[in-house]
Amino acid sequence: MTAPWWIDALVALLLVTSGVFALAAAWGVLRLKNFYQRMHPPALAFVWAAWCVTLAAIVHFSAATGALALHSWIIIVLLSITTPVTAMLLARAALFRGREAGQRDLPPPLQPHGAPALLAPKEPH
Repeated sequence: MTAPWWIDALVALLLVTSGVFALAAAWGVLRLKNFYQRMHPPALAFVWAAWCVTLAAIVHFSAATGALALHSWIIIVLLSITTPVTAMLLARAALFRGREAGQRDLPPPLQPHGAPALLAPKEPH
């Protein structure tokens, strides 16, 4: 069974949009200066690109089979959940590594209100 032309056009538009998002993420990775800035474009734009590919697959296979094909939703749901978590863990690991290496341009660690600073320089007695 051949899909109508507008279904093929919608699938093509979603796939081209996915490529634009992926290209924008790659451009952001190349143009931004440090690791922390470079984390943001892939985490957002690549997930948007994956959403476009998933929607294209759902539209294509639903039109081809004549039934709603939602099998690929599980992939995009898991990707959308794990990408921000992974980005957060990478950022925390990079902050820890940078502080251990003595980098001065990093923000100070968060301290509970009223608690003594754990990484503050110790005063001689």
